Amino acid sequence: MTRLSRYLSEVWAELKKATWPWDPKEKGFAKYKELTDATIVVFVAMILLSGFVGFFDFVLRMFFRAFTT
Repeated sequence: MTRLSRYLSEVWAELKKATWPWDPKEKGFAKYKELTDATIVVFVAMILLSGFVGFFDFVLRMFFRAFTT
């Protein structure tokens, strides 16, 4: 039981050191500005990467089809 208690107190201490992606003084959606901006960046990166992979896959498929037909 003491190990669990020590573990939880250490977790709590580490969580106090963490910087969260929002300002606690802000209200509403402005509170999550950094979080929403980071989410948008991730979605844009996913779209660009999927477009690149799809295009590269299409080009390779056409390339191999030209040599196998």
